[in-house]
Amino acid sequence: MDLKTASALRRLRLVSAPEAISFLLLLVCSVLKRTTEFNAVPVMGAIHGILFILYVLFWLDAWNRTKWDVKRAALYFVLSVLPTGGFFAEKMLKREAEAAVIASRAREEGTVTA
Repeated sequence: MDLKTASALRRLRLVSAPEAISFLLLLVCSVLKRTTEFNAVPVMGAIHGILFILYVLFWLDAWNRTKWDVKRAALYFVLSVLPTGGFFAEKMLKREAEAAVIASRAREEGTVTA
């Protein structure tokens, strides 16, 4: 895995958990708006919107660089629109990056030819 691909995966991974947290907070704020006088939806909506846009941009970059098949790319996108999906995406991306590093080191050492 080259440096740009690793960076793309890292960026996507680093934004996935905050995006999921902001989504959950936005849901809580929506409930509070309807049940109390507290209304943080405009602020939380803007924060979540920015994080979601970053997630989509980083997702597109990672898809382009890693050459994921459509099924895997769609999975990461679907995880971005589920309230807790970002946590699962982060965990999967971490495993994928670790596996890529291991494979890269094995190729460098000449133990794997694939």
